[in-house]
Amino acid sequence: MRATVLYGAGNVRVENVPDARLIAPTDALLAVRRACICGSDLWPYKLMEPVETGRRMGHEAIGVVEAVGADVRTLKAGDVVVMPFAFSDGTCVFCHEGLHTSCVHGGFFGTVEVAGAQAEAVRVPVADGTLVVLPVGADDALMPSLLTLSDVMGTGHHAARAAKVGRGKTVAVIGDGAVGLCGVIAARRLGAEQIIILGRHPDRIALAKAFGATDVVSERGEEAVERVRELSGGFGVHSVLECVGTEQAMRTAIGIVRAGGAVGRVGVPHYEAIPLSEPAFYNNVTVSGGPAPVRAYIAELLPDVLEGRIEPGRVLDRVITLDEVPDGYRAMNEREAIKVMVKP
Repeated sequence: MRATVLYGAGNVRVENVPDARLIAPTDALLAVRRACICGSDLWPYKLMEPVETGRRMGHEAIGVVEAVGADVRTLKAGDVVVMPFAFSDGTCVFCHEGLHTSCVHGGFFGTVEVAGAQAEAVRVPVADGTLVVLPVGADDALMPSLLTLSDVMGTGHHAARAAKVGRGKTVAVIGDGAVGLCGVIAARRLGAEQIIILGRHPDRIALAKAFGATDVVSERGEEAVERVRELSGGFGVHSVLECVGTEQAMRTAIGIVRAGGAVGRVGVPHYEAIPLSEPAFYNNVTVSGGPAPVRAYIAELLPDVLEGRIEPGRVLDRVITLDEVPDGYRAMNEREAIKVMVKP
């Protein structure tokens, strides 16, 4: 079968690899119908040291079940399913607490240990606890929005939850990528009164406004902090969704959150320690977040997608074939595309 393999920074290829197959009796084999390139995929695309064996990329997918192991009980061949970016058994103590990304038998797709989904097929471990059957056909018009439930919509929602977004709150979203844009959707869905998007790309800002952003801040650093405080009565916002992962983004987050407020961070951190911990401490600021347990959020978000109340699939602004994946990485890295969907 064909699959995407990353061999080092800038060196991504689509190659013939051994067919995905069932290994454990709790596995499912998925024929991938939709996949996508994630902003987090760009970090190894830019920074990964060269390797000989390569890493099979991709952690977001919708597909059709082709086969299941002997111990799989809730899935059958022909089911159309969404695959969260992390696999989880659904039965451990953390899964029962809604924290599937900490499952004691879980892990992440697109790693050295578990092959990714930018491919024609993918093996899904602990399939009963991981996959969610969708009440649609494999080529339904809602596929782009349903695909976002595998990661970016659930991650934006997780940022909003971690930041304690609620009715009447003021919110700032740092980052105008796919996760930040989905964070705008999440904030509006949870009743935020004011939503400030921090970004500077015109196409993304236009989409943020369509999703419910009320204000735009294009400045960075201290100028951004000053501007957000101006827009929020001088005190800062109740909730900050940090959707980038850089030290500067976290500094901005701490700078714009009001006393007693909360920062929900979902950008993969590329810094050793959270900056500005002293002012955060004295202002009683809550800093929370991490890898989103999107499996826990699908049941909540799916009805809104199916009924058209939210359209997160609009962040997928380019569609490519599997063989075009290397150019998809380039396009996202050069900000030509917000998020690229792959149709194997």
